[in-house]
Amino acid sequence: MTAPPLTPDQGLQRVSGPPRWQALASQLLGLLVILGAWWLVTDVLKLYPPYVFPGPKAVWTEISYGLWGTGPQDGKLLSAIGSSLRRVLTGYAIAVLLGTIVGLLMSAWRPLRTTLGGYLTGIQSVPSIAFVPFAILFLGLNERAVLFVVVLEGFIPVALAVSGALLNVPPALRVAGRTLGAGPLGLILRVLLPASVPSILTGLRTAWSFAWRALVGGELLIAGSTSLGELLEVGRNTANVALVLATIIIIGVIGGLFDTLLRAAEGRVRRDYGLEVPQ
Repeated sequence: MTAPPLTPDQGLQRVSGPPRWQALASQLLGLLVILGAWWLVTDVLKLYPPYVFPGPKAVWTEISYGLWGTGPQDGKLLSAIGSSLRRVLTGYAIAVLLGTIVGLLMSAWRPLRTTLGGYLTGIQSVPSIAFVPFAILFLGLNERAVLFVVVLEGFIPVALAVSGALLNVPPALRVAGRTLGAGPLGLILRVLLPASVPSILTGLRTAWSFAWRALVGGELLIAGSTSLGELLEVGRNTANVALVLATIIIIGVIGGLFDTLLRAAEGRVRRDYGLEVPQ
């Protein structure tokens, strides 16, 4: 006896991943396990002194005072978050604009692609922290140096992603666009770019992670203004490990939130393009 054929909805259910609530429950369970192990090591077993490895309560105290405290030294964490977000969003916007322009030029002109594309790939392998001394010497010990590092680290992934995405558009779409009367500019704006959106969004998400890491590294070495990097340096100079851990957690949370937003946008576009099965 043969089994009845699957309906389209049943077929989608088989290939789709686990429900979102299960993924969220797994993440929360993993967080509880990490917090429990942290509390066990620091507060129960006391394997390390508090000034070396503070417990979750001490770190939460630093976070709460830094975000909504009312004392004269409180609220600095919230101010640092605002300053760092302003810098990274400004640099990221500039990087996306420049990267898109350069990516379009590289995809359209082979000599530029073979020369500049290879250089950009090589520069991308250099850690962002290595550019900070050059930025300080070239631009001075100021905010422009931080912005330079952020733009550089965000610009390269966008340029490479745009160039690669346009080159990977199926030739049939190019032929169809030309057949329908699209000129060079119209072919790019109405055919190539729309077909490249899923791959470009992947590059934008990569550029965000690069820019965010470059920002923190630059702020760590270029002190003098309120920032998350400055708080890390303050925690190091004052031997306040709780402040260092609290700042690291905030940096991870902010980076993860923005990555989640970009990942959601990328997933939505991929589903609209038929590249993923809706869950």
